[in-house]
Amino acid sequence: MSWGYYKPTRRKEAKGGIQARSKRGAFGETWWGRRWMETLESFGMESRLARGRSYARSGQVLTLDCTSGAVAATVQGSQSRPYNITISLKDFTGPEWERVIERLRAEPSLIARLLGGELPEEIEEVFQAAKLSLFPARQREIQAECSCPDWGDPCKHTAAVFCLLAEELDRDPFLIFALRGKGREELLTTLTGGVVTQADEAPFEAPEPLPTEMLTFWEGRVAALPSTGGLHHPPLSAPLLHRLGPFPFWRGELPLAEALTLGLNTATERLSLQREETT
Repeated sequence: MSWGYYKPTRRKEAKGGIQARSKRGAFGETWWGRRWMETLESFGMESRLARGRSYARSGQVLTLDCTSGAVAATVQGSQSRPYNITISLKDFTGPEWERVIERLRAEPSLIARLLGGELPEEIEEVFQAAKLSLFPARQREIQAECSCPDWGDPCKHTAAVFCLLAEELDRDPFLIFALRGKGREELLTTLTGGVVTQADEAPFEAPEPLPTEMLTFWEGRVAALPSTGGLHHPPLSAPLLHRLGPFPFWRGELPLAEALTLGLNTATERLSLQREETT
């Protein structure tokens, strides 16, 4: 990023940019998404983040890649060519991660919630006990570069990516670990020793075949449902979906896992009601 004065110009309209879910107010729907934005604001970035919110909601961010332990993005500014942005956090060292893992292993309830795709608020206390901070404690822990000539720190293009990063964290809380140097699979494998959850280990039992009654078919009567016991919610909703991680192109109002879990619960309740009506 070059330093010096430059004449302000109007941004060019972006086509096909990423549409922010947030339409007004603050970014971040989960506690960890909000915590990310609160951390940035604590570094005195309020005015810059305000410009960034405008850019993010206008679809100026064209691409956002968070798959390599760092964030790479392109943002359409005032020039014909989009600006390139990279964002990363200071990695924890091996011994630092060992301190965190040791303390996490002493908290099996936290590990269970992590396996379920949840980021417990108590996780910050675990890092504090290891004399670390999961979210940046100082601005210098954030390395951000933009190819624009703006001397601001952060520039409005980087600020826009910061805002959308809060929504990426909403969808995938394990992104904050990846930015600290340990991705989802590596973290969970280290914590569990490669052991899968009970929900994943449960064998698949094929249901009994439905009865074949020709008379029922032609007369339009509803056949009795087979007696296979009550319907229950699984101990861990959508375990395979949580293990696969977030779907990168999902832009629904709810996170994909929550949307599918809501549909599953609704279907289970309707099947339970149908069973009661036919018995």
